[in-house]
Amino acid sequence: MNNLYMIKKSNLWFFIALCAFFGASCNRNQQTQENEKPVGEKPTIPKIDLYEGKFQSMPIKGNDTALRVFKKRYTAQQQHVILALNRIDFNNFNKVDSLVIPDSIWSDINSYTPFPLKVKALADVHKMVFFSYPIQAFAAYENGNLVRWGPSSMGSKVHPTQTGLSFTNWKAEEHVSTADDEWLLKWNFNIRNKEGIGWHQYTMPGYPASHSCLRLLENDARWLYDWADQWIVEKDQHVLAEGTPVIVYGAYDYTAAKPWFALLQEPNANDIAEADIAKELNPNLEKILQAQQKRKELEASKRDSL
Repeated sequence: MNNLYMIKKSNLWFFIALCAFFGASCNRNQQTQENEKPVGEKPTIPKIDLYEGKFQSMPIKGNDTALRVFKKRYTAQQQHVILALNRIDFNNFNKVDSLVIPDSIWSDINSYTPFPLKVKALADVHKMVFFSYPIQAFAAYENGNLVRWGPSSMGSKVHPTQTGLSFTNWKAEEHVSTADDEWLLKWNFNIRNKEGIGWHQYTMPGYPASHSCLRLLENDARWLYDWADQWIVEKDQHVLAEGTPVIVYGAYDYTAAKPWFALLQEPNANDIAEADIAKELNPNLEKILQAQQKRKELEASKRDSL
């Protein structure tokens, strides 16, 4: 009787283990299928939950333990969010007087976007990038839906970034600046070929400090590098089709406090209204759509000729 009981018990545990194994395999297969998207499928627009809390200030300058406390108190993702909100990188952490910090720190920087989540006027524009001079930030849109935003350090008062519409053209993972051969620009994407202006990774000090280019944190520069489109040119550099449209707009007040510190009194102080984006877009929309259509037709003709 005991032997029979032990055999039945052993078989029961074997059956349970077998079910668990196949259950785990099914879960892994399901996850694999969910993560594998068909080739050519449009990227999913991220779901963004907006932060609606308040902000506080953390003194930094003159505090030798501030960096140690900062790293101990916050996770790597939270640190990234805080630095992005203050338009700085780690190399400039001890060079600022204080940091603006959300009362509740979420891991998704998109939750703190000052840009509108949707812009109806962009519905027919496949890809679009805006750089706001007043708040030193960029936003990337797909058919009117915000897909990413981040901090920037634009042209200084002496070397301002040219505002208005341009298009991305050539790119390079590393590019030596034409202004100074000691400046190595990573994930460089040019937007004004003749002037040599583009966006790229470079030091972020928390104010507009570049030599007319658009500085970014490395993760943002690399993302935009992969996301935006290059122009299409012939061998003689004749432009057949433009790349992704880019609008740099507004002006920075160099005499006022950094605009993100206004969040301490008013959490929505840096918010940009959809109407403000549309105002910058509308005078350029026809040109953008014409360039987009020309590129679409050229790409279609190339596919047909294969």
